[in-house]
Amino acid sequence: MKRTVDVLVAEIGSTTTTVNAFNLEGTPIFLGQGMAPTTVLEGDVNVGLKAAIEDLKGKIGDFEYKEMLACSSAAGGLKMTVHGLVYDMTVRAAKEAALGAGANIKLITAGKLRRTDLEKIKEIKPNIILLAGGVDYGDRETALYNGEKLAELKLNVPVIYAGNIENREEIAYIFKEAGQEVYIVDNVYPSIDKLNVEPTRKMIQQVFEKHIITAPGMSRVKELVTGNIIPTPGAVMEACILLYNEIGDLMALDIGGATTDVHSVTEGSEEIQKMTVNPEPLAKRTVEGDLGVFVNSRNLFELWGEEVYKKFANAEELIKNIKPVPTTDEEREFVLFLAAKAVEIAVKRHAGKMVSYFGPTGKSFYVEGRDLTAVKWIIGTGGVFTRLEGSEELLKNINDKAPGKELYPPSSAKVLIDRDYIMAACGVLSKKYPEEALRLLKNSLGI
Repeated sequence: MKRTVDVLVAEIGSTTTTVNAFNLEGTPIFLGQGMAPTTVLEGDVNVGLKAAIEDLKGKIGDFEYKEMLACSSAAGGLKMTVHGLVYDMTVRAAKEAALGAGANIKLITAGKLRRTDLEKIKEIKPNIILLAGGVDYGDRETALYNGEKLAELKLNVPVIYAGNIENREEIAYIFKEAGQEVYIVDNVYPSIDKLNVEPTRKMIQQVFEKHIITAPGMSRVKELVTGNIIPTPGAVMEACILLYNEIGDLMALDIGGATTDVHSVTEGSEEIQKMTVNPEPLAKRTVEGDLGVFVNSRNLFELWGEEVYKKFANAEELIKNIKPVPTTDEEREFVLFLAAKAVEIAVKRHAGKMVSYFGPTGKSFYVEGRDLTAVKWIIGTGGVFTRLEGSEELLKNINDKAPGKELYPPSSAKVLIDRDYIMAACGVLSKKYPEEALRLLKNSLGI
């Protein structure tokens, strides 16, 4: 006799597809997880999705489910291009919104679009274009010019406009005339030194949900999924925000086969806020496309230099034959070694720093970037942290790597591991079942 599962949440990754089963009635319960290789290269991710469901059935028994939700980073995930006015202002704000939504940003431009920029956009074939520019009641010309040039491309790609409020009617007219979808949201940089990324972040996810079936390799996913599909990194961010509201300032690291993502939700310390040059969003994500333990393993290998040969006598053989999932103790130790370098570099790129300068009164300091000094929790999720014994040590040593003035989490920050590997799944669940998702998350993290 088949059992009934309330919700399945599928995570269709770049290398692995995971399916999680949950019952939500009464006390929410995580029932189990099935995994299979992602089959986007075969032209149909449903093959891998069905294989993951079968793997799950082998673990928990035959079942039928009431609904399925999903997130995905397969087929390039959410490909976006971002266009604004000044790089350190509207462009940076737009980039923060896109990354927070889970985007894979392929092109960023500042100022008026050039012909070479337009050619690159055509080659990229983005899922969404984000157009910003000008504080409210500030510059109008650049965003209008860029809007007209983008409309002339006739890409049939949805555009989100998050710039100067005075341009709204004209931007809507430009794209309506071109027969192109446009979504108008609040300005991501409404005034000097003020970020407003949340409306844009939420709109990006809504547009992605609507248009995901047009992405390569994803056209048939809707056949099995009964709910919306959101970008996997965006799902992790949703889980981080949910946890922040419950336990306070946190940072989460997700080391994947192709990238390493760092999410943080924190306002930083009051003392350092006073020295910050540019505003930072409450929720921030950085994605390092050159740091992955499978697709980009060779890059991590080379970043270690001679150290890797001192650690592994057969280092060249290990890197040449690296697998998506390590199967021997030596392979697992090797992946952990590569992951340590991914953590070191990704956190350094995510964290801000104190910068000194000499002024009329002598030496002073200002802050550039993300202040992590108020972080209380460091969370590990993804295959490396959830499947490899000893990975917790990689996070415990983060503070030791701070080389001087970097604004790293304090040594008192506690490490949590997403033992059930359900952080992204709970981020998806939280859109519809926030209380149940929070309870499942806390149980997986052991808090």
